[in-house]
Amino acid sequence: MLKVLQTGSLVAAVITTGLMAGLFAAFAYAIMPGLAKVDDRAFIDSMQRINVAIINGWFMISFLGALAFAGLAAALHWKGDGRAALPWIIAGLVLYLVMFIITSAINVPMNDKLDAAGDPAKIVDLAAVRAEFESRWVAWNIVRAVTSTAALGCLAWALVLHGRVTGKG
Repeated sequence: MLKVLQTGSLVAAVITTGLMAGLFAAFAYAIMPGLAKVDDRAFIDSMQRINVAIINGWFMISFLGALAFAGLAAALHWKGDGRAALPWIIAGLVLYLVMFIITSAINVPMNDKLDAAGDPAKIVDLAAVRAEFESRWVAWNIVRAVTSTAALGCLAWALVLHGRVTGKG
């Protein structure tokens, strides 16, 4: 039963971390470059709408689930045959935690400040609001994309090592 729980938690950590890495990467290479080409009002309006739409069950399952599943995988691999994968699970967990902290401490407050700017149709200086937000948010999102992708790589390698120990890899 322990092997099943170890495998299940590690697979869930890989999937949820992969979903988050993909989300941040998509913002880095598609969404934000696309929004960079629109006018200030459209940019602010779009980001405000994305900030509202993204808070949903699917996002929260992945965002919080990756942390929980990686933590559970680390705890379950602490003893016995799981030790070979443990350093990679811990590395993945730490990298994901870095992304989580950046999101909570930097990107979310920036999103909240952008939302607090109000209706784009009523903002007096759209260019200033955008300038205060865009480049800093994009830079930190790239850091989130890199750290969550590195976390995914570590967790995927841990799954390979786990599979070798359990005879399934």
